[in-house]
Amino acid sequence: MITPQAEIQFKDTREIEQASIITLYKANHWSSAEKPDLLYKGLMNSHSLISAWDGDKLVGLGNAISDGFLVVYYPHLLVLPNYQRQGIGSGIIQRLTTRYAGFHQQILVADSTALYFYKKCGFQRAGKTEPMWIYSGNEH
Repeated sequence: MITPQAEIQFKDTREIEQASIITLYKANHWSSAEKPDLLYKGLMNSHSLISAWDGDKLVGLGNAISDGFLVVYYPHLLVLPNYQRQGIGSGIIQRLTTRYAGFHQQILVADSTALYFYKKCGFQRAGKTEPMWIYSGNEH
């Protein structure tokens, strides 16, 4: 049973068990779950890490990588499928964008399924840019 969104607690903590993180990533079919130790180290070394909790259950997570002054990149935002569309993702991204509000660039890469969500959060296409990467995952 899912508790009402008002019961969700957002935390700025690194005290998250690796198993909870892997459960979240696997539930969203993210290939980084196949590299659990690297994923965990990457998240724990992020500039910022915001998590969402339903009691002691991790239900959402977002992180930021930044130079600390001008540029911030938001690589991960995940919410357990049964908890989506309850404002949890918006709550995480709002906390992150508020933290970096004065920065020159706040950047993310969104696939087609997330475009509408990020537009609602204030993001827009960056001119005529095209995202480019060297990627070892398999979900895109």
